[in-house]
Amino acid sequence: MLKELITPQNANVFVGKLGDILYKAVDQPLGMAINWGRMWSLWPVHIETACCSVEFGAASSPRYDVERFGIIEAFGSLRQCDLVVVQGTITRKMAPRLRLVYDQMPEPKYVIAMGACAITGGLYFDSYNVLPGIDGILPVDVYVPGCPPRPETLIQGCMLLQEKIKRMKAR
Repeated sequence: MLKELITPQNANVFVGKLGDILYKAVDQPLGMAINWGRMWSLWPVHIETACCSVEFGAASSPRYDVERFGIIEAFGSLRQCDLVVVQGTITRKMAPRLRLVYDQMPEPKYVIAMGACAITGGLYFDSYNVLPGIDGILPVDVYVPGCPPRPETLIQGCMLLQEKIKRMKAR
């Protein structure tokens, strides 16, 4: 009879409140620290098929130095990377392989579509085998326009992605 009167909801009022207070006190700072780490250590996978790859190489040079923005150039495998930078034209034959690369990456993962070819198909938009943008096969987080986009534009796109990561709720 006593078991029926005492339920988890009315057993101790302070346990529930204390749990809420601890959750709010630890969750927000911990989430901010996790997002800070994600924001400043992006490991990219490069899908390079066109002239945008030269601009990405220029952004990696000492003149622009994307490493100061937290984009690490050296990576081991797809299972360590969390950013896909799609540069150039993606054909229908390449689309399943691009999706395979994306699926092999751990969560959370982010996608940047760089250049007119990756965003809309570019000059080849009316070709039978060119995809009219990669957003049909991957969820794109940031679009970097241009043909080819300048290194400054790529850095701005990376900074926009970092702002998006900063606002995300850490899981």
